[in-house]
Amino acid sequence: MQLAGRAGAMVIAAAGGTRKTDIARRLGAAIAVDYTEPGWAEQVRSVVGGINVVFDGVGGRIGAESLDLVGEGGRFVPYGMASGAFTPLPEAELRARRVSVVRSPPRDAGALNDLTRRALAEAVVGRLHAVVGQTFRLDQAADAHAAIASRITVGKTLLLVRHDGADEGRLEH
Repeated sequence: MQLAGRAGAMVIAAAGGTRKTDIARRLGAAIAVDYTEPGWAEQVRSVVGGINVVFDGVGGRIGAESLDLVGEGGRFVPYGMASGAFTPLPEAELRARRVSVVRSPPRDAGALNDLTRRALAEAVVGRLHAVVGQTFRLDQAADAHAAIASRITVGKTLLLVRHDGADEGRLEH
C-alpha cells in the first residue's frame, strides 16, 4: 500500500474494523472502508467505479466482493485467506471481463530476492514502514497464534525471545 501510493496509485483499503481502517489511512490510503459493514463494496464502487488492481489477503466472501470490484481488463492478486477460505474464482466470468488473476509472490527465487532487496532499500531510507501491531513473549506463542486466528491483530505480530516488558502490547507504524 505504501509503495503503490508513492508510485502514484490511488490506494483504497478495505479492512475489518475502525482500528485497521485508521492505520490504513495513516499509511496512505486515500479511501479506507470497513468490510464488516454492510454495503462497503457499493460504497467503494460509488466513489471510484471499477478498480484496476485488487490485492486480496482475506479471501472468502470478502475476497469475492473485492473481485467483483475489479473493472474490465483489471487484475486480481490473491495472496491469502485470512477468512479461512480462498476467494472463489469464476473462470468464465473472469474471461468475459478480461480480468487476469496474478499469483503472488513470484515463483522465481531471483525475482523474489530482487523485490525483497528493493523493499528493504525503501525501508532503510524511511519510505517504507513496517507495522508492528503487537508483541508477545515467546512463552505466549499460543496466545499470539490465538490473537492472529481471531483476526484482532493489526500488522505484524512479533514473538520476543528476550523480554524486558517495555515493548509488550505496543502499536506503531
